[in-house]
Amino acid sequence: MGDKDEEASMPRDAKIVKSLLKSMGVEDYEPRVIHKFLELWYRYAVDVLTDAQVYSEHAGKSAIDCDDVKLAIQSKVNFSFSQPPPREVLLELAQNRNKIPLPKTIAGPGIPLPPDQDTLISPNYQFALPNKRPAEPLEETEDEEATIPNPSQEEKADMQQNPHQRVSFPLPKRLKD
Repeated sequence: MGDKDEEASMPRDAKIVKSLLKSMGVEDYEPRVIHKFLELWYRYAVDVLTDAQVYSEHAGKSAIDCDDVKLAIQSKVNFSFSQPPPREVLLELAQNRNKIPLPKTIAGPGIPLPPDQDTLISPNYQFALPNKRPAEPLEETEDEEATIPNPSQEEKADMQQNPHQRVSFPLPKRLKD
């Protein structure tokens, strides 16, 4: 009984949208769908009538007539939707494009890969070796206890610029048994 009361209190435009949905086979939908369709419908009608009014004023008429509305609808359709080019035009474009041969493949079958030196799959390892000099044993004397050993400026710069020495070498390829 609740559905009959809702349908009786529903505006005429909402009933039309509901019947359109039902005629298209849509049975299950949220109630907000009807409101969204009504909003879209009203916005489209306002846009068309506003354009028709502009066309009527441009023609010097005091009121909108049927020709102004038709022109507004036609301009809306032309602006909103574009027609695809005719089949003959597409075929001609395809033939012109297909006249240019594809470039020859350099690699054989399979996925083309870049050269080995540009990939990370070549066997190559790098080790970071610290650049330490062998420590010299310090002899402690009474005079030297008060002084702190001070490295030279060259040693400081060398330690700051290159703290690690990099070594790389390729691994030999294994022979198949």
